[in-house]
Amino acid sequence: MTSDRAPDGPVAPPLRRRGERMRRAVLAAAVDLLSAEGLAGATVAAVARAAGVHETSVYRRWGSRENLILDALATQLDTALPIPDTGAVRGDLVRFFTCLAHLLETAQGQALLRLSVERDDTLEDRRGPYWSERLDRAAAMVQRGVERGELASGTDAGLLVEAVSGPLFTRVLLSGAPLGDAYVERLVDLALNGARPRQHP
Repeated sequence: MTSDRAPDGPVAPPLRRRGERMRRAVLAAAVDLLSAEGLAGATVAAVARAAGVHETSVYRRWGSRENLILDALATQLDTALPIPDTGAVRGDLVRFFTCLAHLLETAQGQALLRLSVERDDTLEDRRGPYWSERLDRAAAMVQRGVERGELASGTDAGLLVEAVSGPLFTRVLLSGAPLGDAYVERLVDLALNGARPRQHP
């Protein structure tokens, strides 16, 4: 006779969740497990149990653990990092990277970033884009600045975004130094100063 008890306590019976309600519950559970236990702990069975849904429902919706994890990470980042349009490139970048810094100051944000360097062969080829695709959206803000004449026409939008995001990631992953709004503004100004149109004598 099989037991309905997990090692850490009783398992609640699956709820009758469907559609968008089920998707939100599963993705939230996946992010929580990824943050608390890393990739190893975010199995489909564990996510389904935490979300209160049937494991078969998760497979029916996402098809694989890989698809579930990537959807959870992308959804979390899209929610935490909206793309602003203040009408000025500096305002856009300061707001975007301030949101990123605030996310990285949380335990959940730090855990999600560390997933980028945690080895897992099943995700090795596909998990990198969940950060790069979000930063590509930030590059679109730089391109708007070029089109408005705020930045030089030859500005490398991706490089400028990396110049701001790189130090933020470094502080979280390596030095542990604080982030903070003032630090974000200094990084943005430093990057933009190298991309402003030059005044010819």
